[in-house]
This record gives sequence, structure tokens and C-alpha cells, in this order.
Amino acid sequence: MIMVTPVIRTVDLRSDTVTKPTESMRSAMANAEVDDDVLGNDPTAVILEREVAEIAGKEAAMFVPSGTMGNLISVLVHCDERGSEVILGDDSHIHIYENGGVSSLGGVHPRTVKNEEDGTMEISSIEAAVRSPKGDLHYPVTKLICLENTQANCGGRCLPIEYIDKVGELAKKHGLKLHIDGARLFNASVALGVPVRRIVQAADSVSICLSKGIGAPVGSVIVGSKSFITKARWLRKTLGGGMRQIGVLCAAALVALRENVAKLEDDHKKAKILAEGLNRIERLKVDVAAVETNIIYVDLPKDPKFGAEDACKSLEVLSVLVIPQTTFRIRIVLHHQISDSDLDYVLSCFEKLFSSVPEEKA
Repeated sequence: MIMVTPVIRTVDLRSDTVTKPTESMRSAMANAEVDDDVLGNDPTAVILEREVAEIAGKEAAMFVPSGTMGNLISVLVHCDERGSEVILGDDSHIHIYENGGVSSLGGVHPRTVKNEEDGTMEISSIEAAVRSPKGDLHYPVTKLICLENTQANCGGRCLPIEYIDKVGELAKKHGLKLHIDGARLFNASVALGVPVRRIVQAADSVSICLSKGIGAPVGSVIVGSKSFITKARWLRKTLGGGMRQIGVLCAAALVALRENVAKLEDDHKKAKILAEGLNRIERLKVDVAAVETNIIYVDLPKDPKFGAEDACKSLEVLSVLVIPQTTFRIRIVLHHQISDSDLDYVLSCFEKLFSSVPEEKA
């Protein structure tokens, strides 16, 4: 008798960007009403942009193919003179993971301020970093402050409304603009129990990713004033982001917006359950209190013979996909296509792996 090993489906926890389009998304894409969006006539894109603008409490919105482009366009609109300066977190997505686009393509100088463990930057440190056009001529002139909500590299932490308001007041005091990278803004809204429009009330522009937390296959929407979006459309075209029948993509995004925001609370609950379970495994450490949304960081023993990359490769053999964050830290991201049984399986794989790896002796 031939023994057949049962096939275990892959549990992909590398990011919430790995979700597959749902059947309702595929149906909406197939039946989307479309036209040429570069000419401003795609009706499905218009509906999506209006809905997101309304959710964010801003005058206008524009669909872009990625969050990176959304952030780049926003920075370039606000920093409209080469050599302008943007203040942003040293652990922010714009600064670390967006190819240095604000400087290489926009000639904008990044001035970093330390991100604290909770994702914020000290208000006093932000103010100390501001450089005025009336100041020393050796320095670039600050025009923009950028925040990230949730702050991914700090574990998906939510920036409090009161904090964002204070940064907004500081920006106004110095004649600056405030941009929010809202890659997982819906996660923050659900976790804080506060509408998106209130969270971003102090912001002049926001980039809202649709392919992360809420699981659309492609795209982000940037929001702001009508004049901001008018300038943004020119820059989108310049950067090669002008697309034609984008209603096919926007239709899926509309489904995500209408159906998946309500699923985020469950993602957050699952993340907390998984974090607690991992923290109970001997030799692993998770700051459970810091798991506010759908991102978990798992700290491994500092064994030079078995670091995060080794652990990720071993887990991949067991059909669990995660990514190394640092030498001895693994990142896990929950999404709406992860089930309760998936959590049980992932925990069993971690237990199996770290009970079989011999502990390094001092």
C-alpha cells in the first residue's frame, strides 16, 4: 500500500498584500463599467475616488497603482522646489522601503527624527528639526512633515488622534504641510474605534493603501484638497502612473472597501491570539501588549547558528511563509484569508521547530 502524505495548504503570513481576489472581486472586475481614466472618464474610478474622499473627509481623491507612488506624489506636490526638506521617521516606510524616491526623483531632502517604540516621533524633536527659510542659508528649507499610521516597523502601532492633532498644530505654526502614509489606516481606524476622517482631520494629504489591510489586488488612493489632487494628477502622469481602463482595478477595490473593512477586527483578534501563543513557546519572545493590529514581531534566541533567515527557511519547508525582519526577529502579518485552523497549524510548526533546535550553550 502506497502512503500518500496529505497536502497542507500554504499559510502565507509574509504580508497582508498576499491575499487573493475574492469571488465577488473577480465578478466586479469582469463586469466593471470602464472608460479612459487618463481622459478622466472612467466611471468606476470616479465612484471609488468619491467614496474614499468621503471616508477621509477630504475634497478630492485620485487612484494610484501603489502606495509608494501615492507617497511620492504627495511629497512632491508639497515640496515643489528642489532642495526642499521633509521631516519623517527614521523607521518610516517612505524613508526605508521606497527606493529613496523623494530624493532621487524629487530632489527632496529627508530629515529623519527617531521613531519611538509606539511609532510616534517626539513633538519637541520634530520642532527642533524644522528649518526655516529665514534661518541659516547652509540648510535646506522644511516644507513637510510625514507620519505613518499604522507604523509598520514599530509593530503596526496606531498613532493616537491627540498626537496627530498636535503634529498638525505644529505644522501650521511653522507654515508646513502634513502628509500621512495611511498604508494600514483602516486597521488604525478599527483598532482605535475612530472614523478615518477624524484620524486624518489634521492632514493636508493622505495616501490610503487598498491592497494591504482590506485586501484589494492593486492600488492606493491619495486624498486632499481639489488643488492638491489637480497637481497630483499631473505628477501621476509624469511618473507613468496614468492608466486607461482602471475601472477593472477600482471595481475590486470598491468590493474591498465595502466588504473587508469589517473583517479587520477579526484579523486583529487572530493576531493577538497568535502572539500570545507564540509568546508561550519557550525561547521565543513576543511583546503581546504591542500587538495592536495585524502585525507581530517574534524575537528569537540570539543563536549565531540559527537566526531569522534560517527559521524562515525551516518554516517554509512546513508550508508556513514568514519573513525575517532583523537577524533575530521574524515578522508575521495577519489578513482576512487566515483561518483559526491556520493559527493552530502555525503555532504547532513554531513549537516543533524551536523544540528541535538545540539551545546554544554559553
